[in-house]
Amino acid sequence: MAVLTEEIRNRIRAEFPKYPNRRAVTLPALHIVHEAQRAVSPEAMKEIAELLELHPAEVADTMSFYGFFRTPDRPLGTKRVWVCRSLSCMLRGGEELLADLTKRLNSNVGGTTADGNVTLEFAECLGACEQAPCILVNDECHGNQTQDSVLKLIENK
Repeated sequence: MAVLTEEIRNRIRAEFPKYPNRRAVTLPALHIVHEAQRAVSPEAMKEIAELLELHPAEVADTMSFYGFFRTPDRPLGTKRVWVCRSLSCMLRGGEELLADLTKRLNSNVGGTTADGNVTLEFAECLGACEQAPCILVNDECHGNQTQDSVLKLIENK
């Protein structure tokens, strides 16, 4: 039984003309699958490899190089929250913000809350230093966060 739907396969195939070869589509394909399934299973990696005419190990190598892909044994919560740890954010309370969130959410960095609602992670830089400390909630950047504002923001997303 196939893990990737025909829609996902078509989205991956639509990337082919944008790149010089199929190997170059590995990262976009992983993003497409991860976005759709909130994780990339070994079966999905095999199917991606078949589409791209690669060995599954090549897809697995690419996936393991990047820290933002999850596997089914560590699925993403409904909301993915990244706290920036750049120097600017650190100097303006980013580390304290992250520590406070781990306590309030009762979750470790890299973990997902027991209810499956929030996955808490850190980012080395979100590129919004003028708004430090900042966070990313499901690909949307929010700056000038405090320990209280970040919880309200997460609840409302």
